[in-house]
Amino acid sequence: MGMGRPIWKEARSTIQNLLSGENPSLKDNADLRKQALIPMSEVKMELPASIGDYTDFFCSEHHTKNCSKIFRGEYALPPNWLHLPVAYHGRASSVVVSGTGIRRPMGQSFPPTSDGKTPPYFGPSRRLDYELEMAFFVGPGIELGERITIDNAIDHIFGLVLMNDWSARDIQFWESQPLGPFLGKNFGTSISPWILTLEALEPFKCEAPNQEPPCLPYLTETSRFTYDIPLEVAIRPAGEEKQSVVCRTNFKYLYWTIAQQLTHHTVNGCNVRTGDLLASGTISGPDKESWACLLEQTSNAQHDIVLEHGGIRKYLEDGDDVIFSGCCKGDGYCVGFGTCSGTVLPAS
Repeated sequence: MGMGRPIWKEARSTIQNLLSGENPSLKDNADLRKQALIPMSEVKMELPASIGDYTDFFCSEHHTKNCSKIFRGEYALPPNWLHLPVAYHGRASSVVVSGTGIRRPMGQSFPPTSDGKTPPYFGPSRRLDYELEMAFFVGPGIELGERITIDNAIDHIFGLVLMNDWSARDIQFWESQPLGPFLGKNFGTSISPWILTLEALEPFKCEAPNQEPPCLPYLTETSRFTYDIPLEVAIRPAGEEKQSVVCRTNFKYLYWTIAQQLTHHTVNGCNVRTGDLLASGTISGPDKESWACLLEQTSNAQHDIVLEHGGIRKYLEDGDDVIFSGCCKGDGYCVGFGTCSGTVLPAS
């Protein structure tokens, strides 16, 4: 990752050439094929990098407005939101690879009907949620005091993965004033093991949402684009064979691009290192089907969602398997991220 885009492109081109039907190097050499190609059934996937730091952004205008409606009664954005990509520092040590079970967290919360005088209680989270996000890995880093500019930010981004930023909403809401999320977030974050490089995503470039008012110059892109990546969330209850799709959305809905996220992250001289992980925030779209967490879909447990293969949910239950998937659709081919999954384990 740290060697830079010219090396990434050369490696990708070489591998594609070796796997092509026209190249006999592997195709006609059974011994070499046996050494080079490993059946997926024999492979245990691990995290694709040693993650030194993890930052979570808040880049969906739809998600931000929906949350405002739920908690403040109006579709509104904070005064700073249209001027900078808002973010907070996450916990890198609890980022885990897809397939790892996520234990329901313990913590403090308060009764939903609290009058402000009722003392908080301690126990397992009663409002465990998923958040459909994507995240990118930093390629070449920079030293403390340096900055990445908007014009060269893409050269510092290796590629993208799927992410589930699990959230305990009751714990999160009680603790978040005044410094933001803590125990309601840091108990687990799942990512898919396969990184899709930006070269692989090149055919799926598309226009990014128009930004009004215009950004400050350091965030203004000369070539503004994002990627058309259809995304899905499915829930499979414990003991069930079938999974129910509960969300269909798209990466292209995000207001702030990955180049703007990385540029803003370093504008103050903050250093980034190879393998650092920067996440998009919840990728909600304009309609209910594309709302990418249960907080939005149930208006914070005010009503149920119905699973297509049976069952209802306000928030996640123990044993629920949550599966994210993403696949770019080409002309007769797909470029897929695989899945990002995790099963809710009972609190200990």
